[in-house]
Order: sequence, then structure tokens, then C-alpha cells
Amino acid sequence: MTMESLPNVEQVDIQKYLQVLQRRWLPVVGIFSISVTLGCLYALSLKPSYKAEGSLMIKTNRTSSLAGLPEDIGRLESLSQNENPLETQVRVVASNPVLEKTIQSLNLKDAKGQLLPIRALAGKLKIEGIKGSDVIQLSYKDNDPQLAAKVVNQVIDNYMKLNVEANQNDALTAKEILVKELPNAEQIVRNAELKLRSFKEINKVIVLDQQATAAVDAISKLESQISQTKAQLTNVIGRLEKLRSQAQVNSQQGVIASELSQAPGVQKVLTQLQDTESQLKVERIRFQPGHPVILNLEEKVVTLKKLLQERTAQVSGSEAPVQEKSLQVGALRQSLIADITHAEADRVGLENQINTLFQQANAYRQRANDLPKLEQNQRELERKLKAAQTTYETLLKKRQEIDIAQNQKIANARVISYALLPDSPEGPRKVLFIVGGAAFGLFLGIIAAFSLDLIDRSVKTVKEAREVLKYTLLGVIPVLGKNVKNHSSIAGIDRPLPKIIGRDIPHYPFGAAYQILQANLKFLCSDKALKSIVVTSSVAKEGKSEVAANLAVTMAQMGRRVLLVDADMRHPIQHHVWGLTNATGLSNIIVDQVAIDLSVQEVMPNLDVLSSGVLPPNPLALLDSQRMAALIASFNREYDLVIFDTPSLSGMADAAVLSNLTDGILLVVRPGVVDWNSANAAKEFLTQSGQKVLGIVINGVNVKREPDSYFYYMKEDNELASASQKAVLVKKSTETSRQKPG
Repeated sequence: MTMESLPNVEQVDIQKYLQVLQRRWLPVVGIFSISVTLGCLYALSLKPSYKAEGSLMIKTNRTSSLAGLPEDIGRLESLSQNENPLETQVRVVASNPVLEKTIQSLNLKDAKGQLLPIRALAGKLKIEGIKGSDVIQLSYKDNDPQLAAKVVNQVIDNYMKLNVEANQNDALTAKEILVKELPNAEQIVRNAELKLRSFKEINKVIVLDQQATAAVDAISKLESQISQTKAQLTNVIGRLEKLRSQAQVNSQQGVIASELSQAPGVQKVLTQLQDTESQLKVERIRFQPGHPVILNLEEKVVTLKKLLQERTAQVSGSEAPVQEKSLQVGALRQSLIADITHAEADRVGLENQINTLFQQANAYRQRANDLPKLEQNQRELERKLKAAQTTYETLLKKRQEIDIAQNQKIANARVISYALLPDSPEGPRKVLFIVGGAAFGLFLGIIAAFSLDLIDRSVKTVKEAREVLKYTLLGVIPVLGKNVKNHSSIAGIDRPLPKIIGRDIPHYPFGAAYQILQANLKFLCSDKALKSIVVTSSVAKEGKSEVAANLAVTMAQMGRRVLLVDADMRHPIQHHVWGLTNATGLSNIIVDQVAIDLSVQEVMPNLDVLSSGVLPPNPLALLDSQRMAALIASFNREYDLVIFDTPSLSGMADAAVLSNLTDGILLVVRPGVVDWNSANAAKEFLTQSGQKVLGIVINGVNVKREPDSYFYYMKEDNELASASQKAVLVKKSTETSRQKPG
């Protein structure tokens, strides 16, 4: 697995938090000291106190079970399975009624002589349930041991009394409710009984199970009878068909023929008709057709047939003509017709019997189908009646139980031990208050430190400076030691004068830092040596003039001819640093055409300084001129390196103008002076104006507050620098300062 394939894990930067505490150590120490002092004062002001303790055991009142009552009366139960009744009783013991009664019983008063507030007593009274048991522990602390014991015992007594009263009140309240509910319950039972009776009467219900069984049996019997009757009907129909085929007449015709053959009027007319027809046949032999005798007989035949037809219509009840052969039936046919008539009667009777049996079976089936619904309704009415009866009986029973419970005076708790008079004080743990004050002060101090650090928008470390500017880091200059005098004693100067290596500050570690800076500048442009650079900063007081001066000194000590030009014609300071006069300088050379040799002054071997000269009204116009470009070209020919000390970038374009005439800008950044907004503004300005930034120099870095990876000199160099610094200071104290105002 390669390093690139490993997941990126965000690491906690502990060093960053330690740096915050180092920067803000003063508020941390201040808040810590104040908190510890307050903790000590409070601990010393505490008076010894006495602690009295008592205990109660919470139990369910089971005395009612001895009287034959259920154990539900007086039982302590919680609302849910996860809760303990003991916790509820702990809150009851600490309730306002118990505490108020205790205050009144003992006449507890506060410092003003008024009755002690309930909150004050509750704050000093500690009530807790012992885990794994039914015991409640009560304790009270007070400066008076007798009062402490009295308070605990009075609270126990008051709780016991209130518990008994609460049980009795609960029983009385329940009794009042039952007295109101009993008549309603009794009326509900009566209504349920009336509805059930009405249902049975309307639906003729006695015992539904027996009726259902009887209906099934009746249906079975009727179906059997129907089957038998159908068989008989089939037999009768077959016999009837056989008789009809023998008699060649249907049932109705047979009945009519039988009646006609037995009717005297019909038979008499039939006899006359037959005699007349016979006589007509004889006379037709004797006489010709049309003979009066023949005509008379024919007319008589017609008359008799008409009369016969009328007689048969009267007997049969039908106008349909009847054949003469049907009017005379023989004995055998008469017997067959009689059998047909009887068979037809049997058929009709059997069909009627079958229909009657079907109707009875359907009636029983309808009843059987209605029985489940009737049974459901009956059961519902019976359930309602049973529920009403159960409720009524329960209310009666509860009424009796509550009457007994109301007369009981037993609480749901038992006193295990009353509080004894404490014989020794339980003094406050003063050490805990002191340690607590220290811990709280440290915690609050750390919060204050980080809060101040968040509010402070300044760039605080080298890492932050590199993150905000994103330029090449060329050098890190450590902060001056505490023994170096930072403030100037020259009138009119509101900032510390830059310190020179070897003269004001030791070579180590400052000389080493500037040597690294000049080496990085050299390696930065290895193909072409730098001839001129502009030293500036984002804001004022970042030490750009000091960096420019010491870089010039370092370059000169390396054997290169260096010219340090004070191009800050607004607030010049280089002539103060080197103890020079500022009568003539850069502005005089540009405006008055003063000779360069008369203005440039040598301050040490290989190092010349050109001061700013008389301050002009418009410095930017002088810097952005042809004369200035010519001067820089002349300086580049005569010197190995020209360093321009320019104003800061905040609101001024002097450095940017000079940068276009030189090899680039060296940006000085001082943590704690420049803020993120100013640094971002400077970065944006340099980017938009297309300036060539060689890199940044971090000035005034506290070595102890930065990671070691940012520095290239050893700790031994730091110790040597401290010793050298002391030697320089001793030497300077014996000399007279050469610094004079310009």
C-alpha cells in the first residue's frame, strides 16, 4: 500500500491549542487566581453544621386483607413498569403540604423573623430513596443540632399523618362516587333484563339450541315424507296413463261420458234419436228422397240431435259437441272410467300433499336460517345483561370494602428510625470548595482564552501567515528578548527603533535568521542575481524597516556592496537607526538634482545608506518618475544589491510603484500585528496589480510558541543568543547613545 492510497485522517492539532493558551496566559492566570481566591474566602466563611438523619420504609397497606378485603385497597403502584413507587413517595415527602406543616409546627423563621420559606427548607432537607430497597433516607443540616433532629422527625410525622388522611380521603371520594353510580347501575340491569325478555317474547324464543335441533329434525322428516309422496305420485300417474290408454279417453272425457251414460234425460233422447234414425233408414228403402215421410223423419232426427246436444251441455257444462258413441258406455268401460276418476283424484291429492310438505319444509328452513341471527342478538343482550350485573355487583362489593377502608387509620409507610441528636458537627469540606474554585477558574480561564483568541482576528502564527498569504516563506525572524529595550527615547517617534545585529542585538539567533533569509534570496534567483528589492508590509509596525536594515547588514557582511535606501518619504526612520542627518536624501536627489555622493553615507564596510531627505508633499509622484527610474538603474550599476525601505501597502501604492522598477517585493509579516483582513487585502492588491512577490519574511516570531519545524537554528543557539544579548546590553549601558533626531 502506497502513502497516496492511505485515507486522509484529520488530526487534532494540539500544538495549536497550546499556542492559544500561551498567547492568552494572562487572562487564564487572572481568572484562575480570582476563582481560587473566591473559593478560599467562601470556604473560610462557612460555619460547622450538624446533620440529623431518619428513615422510612414504604410498604403496601395489607391490613385490609385481614378483614377479608382485596389487597388493592392501599396498594402503591406506579404509572408504568419502569417507574418505582418509592420515587413517587420521595416527592410526596418533599411536597409543599408536608414542609409547610413542618414550618408551622416548629415555628421556623428566617433571619428577618418571618416564617421560613418552603424553598429554603426544601434546599436544606435531603430526601432520597435507597436503591434496591423500599427505604427513604431523610437528612437535614443546620448549625443547631437539636433543630436538625426536630425538623427530620417532624417531617416524618407530618408525612405519616398526611398519608393516613390521604388514604381516608381517597376512600371517602370513592364512596361518594359509588353512591351516585349504584342507582344508575341498577337501572341499567333492569333495562337489560327487560330488553332480553321482550326479545324472547317477540321472536317466540325459549331455548334456541333446542329449537334449532327440532327444526333440523322436522326438515329431515318432511324431506323424507316428500320423497315417499313423490314415489306414490309417480305410481299413480303411471296407473292413470295405463287406464287412459285402455279406455281411450282422458280423465275429463271419461267423467263426462260416465255422467252422460247415467243421465236419464240424455239416455231417453238418445234412445228416441236412435229409433228415429233406424226408422229413417227403413223408410229410405221404401220411399224416394223428398218423400214427406223421409223429410219428416229427417227433421225429427235434427230436432232430437239438437235436443240431445242441449241435454249433454246441461250435464257436462260444456258447449262442445259430444259423439253419440260416448253417450253409451258399457260396464267394462264404465269400470275403467271409474278407475281413471279415482286415480286422477289420487294424483291431485298427492300433488296437494307434496305442496303442503314443501311449504312446511320451507317454513322450517326459514326458521333455521333466522336462528343464528336470533342467537347472536340474544347473546348480545345476555352479554349486556351479564356486564351490567357484574358492574352492579362489583360496585356493591366495592362499597362495602370502602366502608371498611374508610375506618382504617394505617399509613403506607413505617418509621424505621427517628433522627437522633447529632453529637459531632459535619463541617463543610473546605478543600472541595477550594479545589472546585480552582477547577472552575481554570475552566473559565481556558474558555476566556479561546474566546479572546476567536475574537482576535490578527494573524498569530507562522502557519496562519503562510495560509493567508500563500507566498514562499524566505525567513523567520525571532522576537527580541525581554532584556532588549524596545521603545525609542527619541522625541517624535511613536514606534520602537529597529535594532541592528551586532550593535543592538546579538548575532545568535538573529544573525543566523538573516543569513538564512539572504541565502534563500540568493537561491530564489540562482540564474540571475537580485540587484534591487523592495521591502514592505501589509500594515505599519510589522518591522519592515528593521528587516531591511538587518538584511542590508547581513549582505554587507557577506562581502557584497549594499545600498539601503529609505524610500518611506512619509514616516522615514532609517536615519534614526544609523544616527544620520536627514538634511539631504532621496527626495533632494530627485527634485533638486543633488549629487548622489553628497547624500549617500557609509555606515559600515560595504553598506551605504541613503536617507529619505526632506519630506515632499506628494511622495508617490517622485517615486513614479523618470528620474527615479534613472536613479535605480544607476544604483544597480554601482552596487551589488539595493534595498528599498518603503511604506506599508495599506492605503499607499509607494511599494507597488517601486516594485515595477526593481526585481520584486519582499513582504514582511509580523504575527499579532497584521490581521486576516489586512493580509487578505494586501494579497488581493498585489495579485490584481501584477506585482512580483519574492516571498515573505515572518518577523517577531516567539520561538516558544511555534513548532520547531519552522526554525533552522538549534536550541543551543538560542541559549548562546541570550548570553550574547546580555553582553551587548552591558556594553551599551556604558556608552552614550549616538541616536539623534533627523
